Amino acid sequence: MRGTPDPLTEFEESEGGFDGGPGVTAGDFELEERQALRRVEGLSTELSDITEVEYRQLRLERVVLVGVWTEGTAEDAENSLAELAALAQTAGSRVLDGLIQRRYRPDPATYVGRGKVAHLRDVVLAEAADTVICDGELSPSQLRTLEQEIKVKVIDRTALILDIFAQHARSREGKAQVELAQLQYLLPRLRGWGEAMSRQAGGSASGSGGVGLRGPGETKLETDRRRIRTRIAKLKREIANMATIRTTKRANRRRHRVPNVVIAGYTNAGKSSVLNRLTGAGVLVEDALFATLETATRRARTADGRIYTLSDTVGFVRHLPHQLVEAFRSTLEEVAEADLVVHIVDGSHPDPEAQVRAVREVLAEVGADAVPELLVINKSDAADKDVLARLERLWPDAVGVSARTGLGFERLRAVIEERLPVPAREVLALVPYERGDLVSRVHSTGEMLTEEHTPEGTSIRAMVDDSLAAALAEYVR
Repeated sequence: MRGTPDPLTEFEESEGGFDGGPGVTAGDFELEERQALRRVEGLSTELSDITEVEYRQLRLERVVLVGVWTEGTAEDAENSLAELAALAQTAGSRVLDGLIQRRYRPDPATYVGRGKVAHLRDVVLAEAADTVICDGELSPSQLRTLEQEIKVKVIDRTALILDIFAQHARSREGKAQVELAQLQYLLPRLRGWGEAMSRQAGGSASGSGGVGLRGPGETKLETDRRRIRTRIAKLKREIANMATIRTTKRANRRRHRVPNVVIAGYTNAGKSSVLNRLTGAGVLVEDALFATLETATRRARTADGRIYTLSDTVGFVRHLPHQLVEAFRSTLEEVAEADLVVHIVDGSHPDPEAQVRAVREVLAEVGADAVPELLVINKSDAADKDVLARLERLWPDAVGVSARTGLGFERLRAVIEERLPVPAREVLALVPYERGDLVSRVHSTGEMLTEEHTPEGTSIRAMVDDSLAAALAEYVR
């Protein structure tokens, strides 16, 4: 009997290469390594002569948060600032204070109003903070003006998220995607910091550089811009080459008719925990925002023996930086190519509806809004019963689970299996024993209804796709 190689071997991604003993997974090692690299408070980060790139990469230690409330309720504004605090803590910062200002729109010059700038400066001095983080994306002029007024470094929500991604990226593709997003964000924001950026590389403007060195030359600012543009072009080429490999894997899945289920959702909603529960994958689980950046794909099998894949994806967040969506487009396209999106919602979050809206916005941006969606309310054991009742009325088809206790996972598996695409054609065939590879394909990619071993061969009745039906045509009874 001839066998056939497992068509899924080539798309399974696993850590491999370690032996941690029974019960120890690759995620456990990754979590231990990540926790060993926490930032240390109190270390000086002052440099006497730094470029803007170096300056923006300095460590965040003691921070004050500030937000502008332009729409929604006061509770919405507080939830947004609380999320910013969680982001800052994930980045390794110590949050000292948070301020919110009610305005019709952010101030075009200073983000917050002039009076609030003075109050913010007093808070920074009183708390001995070294960084202010704004709950929005600031323009280059807003960054410059605020830093001149407050006298400490100012960053925005986008830069903070990019910093977290830079800390958590592990694979070559992930690191390249994050670096590309950082440089695309940084390029329009380059400007002089003190005297360092105005120095001439080719001589001085007064012409005192000596023979052959007169003229303005190239400033450090111009040099940085040129180098960043060169680096961006190189990273785009590298990511395009790596995306080709991902496209090939997707083509293999389509050729073998293997259904693909993608787990998506808000950051820290429990996507990796759900994947571990469904497949025993052992991927990294951490109570932190954006703990997962690399897509992990694992194999699963339905109760009737059909094989499908489950893929974990990067978490989403409100106002996810556009640069990140573009840089991670090749990874996020995995969602658009899926047969089913399992959308994980944190039932214990103060505003789960806002999380769902934010995720759906990103899915629409990458062309995945037409993919069938299954809403899964995770952490239902920790959620308020009134909130769960409200969510069940709002999403009657949603499945409630707890990745911590395993509650609801039998029903979740059953619902996923119901929503997987079913092979369309029924065939009755008597397959010779020397073509056991065809019977194996029916078990892997079709739905075996009946199977009987006879002296002439294997008698089967099965639901299969068109290509497998064609391969079985000569044996059809």
